[in-house]
Amino acid sequence: MNAEYGNPDVRLSGDLQVEAHFKLRNTSGDTWRPGEGFAAGFHIYDSETGTLVVDGERQPPPGDVASGAAVPVDLRFALPPEPGHYDVFISPMRENVCWFYTLGWPFLRVEAIVEDGRARLERVRVVTLRTIRRENLLRAVGRAFTLPISTIARNRSLIRTMVRRDILGRYRGSFGGVFWTILNPLLLMLTYFFVFGVVLKAKFGADPSKTRFALYFLAGMLPWLAFSEAAGRAPTVMMEHRNFVKKLVFAVETLPINLVVSGLVTEVFGLLLFAIGLFLARGAVPVSVVWLPALIVPQVLFTAGVCWFLGALGVFVRDLGQVIGFLLTLWFFLTPICYPEASLPADALALLTKNPMYVLVRGYRAIFLEGQAPVWGSLWKLWIASAAVFILGYAWFYKLRRSFADII
Repeated sequence: MNAEYGNPDVRLSGDLQVEAHFKLRNTSGDTWRPGEGFAAGFHIYDSETGTLVVDGERQPPPGDVASGAAVPVDLRFALPPEPGHYDVFISPMRENVCWFYTLGWPFLRVEAIVEDGRARLERVRVVTLRTIRRENLLRAVGRAFTLPISTIARNRSLIRTMVRRDILGRYRGSFGGVFWTILNPLLLMLTYFFVFGVVLKAKFGADPSKTRFALYFLAGMLPWLAFSEAAGRAPTVMMEHRNFVKKLVFAVETLPINLVVSGLVTEVFGLLLFAIGLFLARGAVPVSVVWLPALIVPQVLFTAGVCWFLGALGVFVRDLGQVIGFLLTLWFFLTPICYPEASLPADALALLTKNPMYVLVRGYRAIFLEGQAPVWGSLWKLWIASAAVFILGYAWFYKLRRSFADII
């Protein structure tokens, strides 16, 4: 259904009201007949997510439009009041026929921004789907690196509110209240310490003392607790917040990030307790702890990427919540947290050392207990791998998020 758009005049007639006037010429080779469902109409999409926001009204021509003939089109519509970037696609269409996806057929695209209840038209042009795909591909290369960060920065207030709500709501009505944020990981670490340090009498290095074992064990548990708490809850986070998912203007990509931040809050309390215990046991906290941000940043990036991946996949695979519990347990025991890395089989060591949590555990122990910087050869690889997981996890989530509302 090829068409030409003569002298398109698109303007604002109110805060959110848009008028579009143009001559629509039929160049398809067929006659457009109103009785067969032909009309001019529009769709409004959220440009950030590609979500259809408004399926607009159709304006049928006053009569049959023969090939080569032109008909005036006058459309009036309102943009959504919610702040955001919107794309309005105006074109001839036929009921029950989706011609829009033919690559070479043109349509009129209006790009608009809504802020503080007022709209601003950015650009009006005639394009094809092929043009949009080419532009999106070029833009996606840059956005792959910037969009995850900008999304988090733009929604930081929402994330802060949701994290506070999550932490306070999780233990609302319990006797311990918010202190369970500290007590839960503390009790878990004491349980593992009792099993491996007291019952199995595991030890790190030549020093058989329980103090040394406790310090090395707890240093390894710090990054693991933050990661496992977030990853363990990620597969069900979209179902838990299904009411938010169904709201078109809610930034659902922040839901997995809330889990990451909640886990990080737990780790912060754990770090404080560990630093106090380290000071009491050794009389000082080493200066090498200044390297902690170099470990925290890739840890957060890796955890966020995994949570985005699991959060999106959990919408489609409802059993993932049960499977991930088993996988995290297996991952825990494949990481030398409660035993020295020398206990790992020599044949498997080369493979197991590629585990990001292995690098983090070694790094935490190096800066807290050995007074050394993390091993540079492992650290830069961890940064690259974490950044890749972060970007790919967001891309996976971004690609699948359009289907969440329909499936949930």
